[in-house]
Amino acid sequence: MVKGLGLGDAYSATVERIKEQGGAKAELGMAALMWVSHSERPLTADELCHALAVRIGSADLDPDNVPSVEALSECCQGLIAMDKEASTIRLVHSTLQYYLSSHPGLFDRAHSTIAETCLAYLNFQRFKPPPISNLPDSFLGYSSIYWGVHAKRELSGCAKSLALELLGDYNDHISARLLLEHVSGTGRFYYSKGFPSFTGLHCASFFGIVEVVATLVGINGCDVNQIDCVGNTPLIWAAGNGHEGVVKLLLKQDDIKPDGPDGYGRTALSWAAESGNEAVAGLLLRRGDVNPNKPDYRGQTPLLWAAENGHGGVVDMLLRWDDVNPDKPNDGGRAPLSCAAENGHEGVMNLLLGRNDVDPDRPGFDGRAPLSWAAGAGREGAVKLLLRRRDVNPDQPDYEGLAPLSWAVKNGHEGVVKLLLERDGVDPNRPDAILGHTPLLWAARNGYEGVVRLLLKRDGVDPNRPDAILGHTPLLWAARNGYEGVVRLLLKRDDVDPDREGFDGRTPLSGAAWSGHEGIVKLLFGRGGVGPDRPDTGGQTPLSGAARNGHEGAVKLLLERNDVNPDRSDTEGQTPLWGAARNGHEGIVKLLLARNDVNPDRPDKEGQTPLWGAAWNGHQGVVKLLLERNDVNPDRPDKEGQTPLWRAAWNGHEGVVKLLLESNDVIPSRPDAEGQTPLSGADRNGHEGVVRLLLGREHVGRLGFNGRAKRVHERVVNLLQKRKDVTPDGPVNPSHPPPPPYAARRKRVKLVAF
Repeated sequence: MVKGLGLGDAYSATVERIKEQGGAKAELGMAALMWVSHSERPLTADELCHALAVRIGSADLDPDNVPSVEALSECCQGLIAMDKEASTIRLVHSTLQYYLSSHPGLFDRAHSTIAETCLAYLNFQRFKPPPISNLPDSFLGYSSIYWGVHAKRELSGCAKSLALELLGDYNDHISARLLLEHVSGTGRFYYSKGFPSFTGLHCASFFGIVEVVATLVGINGCDVNQIDCVGNTPLIWAAGNGHEGVVKLLLKQDDIKPDGPDGYGRTALSWAAESGNEAVAGLLLRRGDVNPNKPDYRGQTPLLWAAENGHGGVVDMLLRWDDVNPDKPNDGGRAPLSCAAENGHEGVMNLLLGRNDVDPDRPGFDGRAPLSWAAGAGREGAVKLLLRRRDVNPDQPDYEGLAPLSWAVKNGHEGVVKLLLERDGVDPNRPDAILGHTPLLWAARNGYEGVVRLLLKRDGVDPNRPDAILGHTPLLWAARNGYEGVVRLLLKRDDVDPDREGFDGRTPLSGAAWSGHEGIVKLLFGRGGVGPDRPDTGGQTPLSGAARNGHEGAVKLLLERNDVNPDRSDTEGQTPLWGAARNGHEGIVKLLLARNDVNPDRPDKEGQTPLWGAAWNGHQGVVKLLLERNDVNPDRPDKEGQTPLWRAAWNGHEGVVKLLLESNDVIPSRPDAEGQTPLSGADRNGHEGVVRLLLGREHVGRLGFNGRAKRVHERVVNLLQKRKDVTPDGPVNPSHPPPPPYAARRKRVKLVAF
């Protein structure tokens, strides 16, 4: 920028320098600024360079005309820059956009020039039907989607001629597909069978280019009611996009069918109502052959579309027609007032509530009335409007038993909750019919402290009322989900039972400990009246759950209590140490092993010890901790005869196998109840590293065979062949020699007899 000048003066000085370059450089620099400042979206470097290379009247693009990004930057004197993250070209600063917009004289006919360029590009021979495969898309996407936007803003005679050339054979042009893909928003478009394609008239109506539409409808044989590949007529495209001029022009055609539906049963009036275009809606309503109450295939009338989207002007217009039913529901049973209430369109609601033929408390097929929808969506203004009506039941439940208060609480709308609680006739303790959740339970479960505070102030609210499915109280839900503030509020109540269990036997302390919410565990201990070692129906205590789930802080808090048994087993015989070891929680295992009252070798009902569980899941650190104990039997089998080594070998945990083999008390050849050894399991499952470790021992036992062998490696076979003491299980019948090991059978490798 020029030193000492203001920002506007600096931009002016820079633009003058661009012009002073003269010739092609000045032309290129100003053209680049025009494109970057007037494009409908940021252009990539390739798009901009190809756009600048287009020459009107040429049959195709000359690659020699495509400038480099460096050349553009030089010609623009630094006023454009590359956005590396988005890979697009942008102006050097946002203030430059304002400067260029406020100096329209800098660019002569910017939008018509861009439209001409896009259309000339699309009319290149390479893009004409049938399109060449693998077309370069450097500028094809932008020109296909936005040429009409620029032409609509400013149409030159040249642009009109180029548009008519393109649209004359538009059905099969590649740009038609690209435009429809963009409009559909799916990124991929399928033409519907049985429908004509997207014609030039559809395209011109979509963009709203009156001059082009006028020329096309004047051509002999033009069908103004033709349905395109998505089921739309030209009139529907124009009405939906709010192109009043094109709508007016099409409605003048003698053979126009203004009430023809699209593929979804929606008419031009339906689309105009949804978009809120009053002028277009007025044009259509003044026709005698347009049904203002015509529903689409979902039962949505134009009034319902307008009400749902808050277009009060269109709603007011439609309500003036005697043929319009203001309370007509859609196929889901929802009337216009219900949709307006959910979306908080208070102006529309006032229009509808002013009618005597609108039921303000009409439920849909799900039983939800307008107040329910407004409350659930947190629309305070809409709720106030409805609560002023005497004919609105403020506590009307839907078919799931959820009243407006429950919907508001469930979604955390504190303001609506306050409004409803101030109204007589609202039961603050009403449970729903499916889960049995009261408003307080919903609030506690979802952690809405403000709502909980409001509800606890109301008389008649039972703070201990459990749900119907799990029997969990509000306190248990809050403790389980970690909402410490809600727990504090509930524990301040003298009538809250801090130790009430659910149907599963879980208490608030269980819920907090199992989920690792240390602060809540402390709060519950501080309240008193809590059983810290109380088991659930599965015999699992708070300590069991915290240990199993790896919540070390909660475990520490529980172990500090004298009334907690750290070695208490559940109904399966599993202790807190068993759960922590099996799930690999080393820190908790250390805490429990430091206790004198914990048996580190205590098996569950299946005979599986903490070491067995840790070995099974490959928790090497836990295995190491347990093997350091003198009171742990490293070779203790379960009821199936499977030892920790057996299980680790079968699961391929090399590190654990190595640790166990270092113990003199481990017999590596020890078979299970079916005669399968650790080696046979490693062979079966193809764990080559484990096989190597086991074969490093003098006695590794027998090698079992089974037709269900898993995928293994041929190298295992080679390892086994080197051992003379590897023998198949069972007696050998000379007439029926044993099959080769699993590895050999899976790889179909021939072995000599062992």
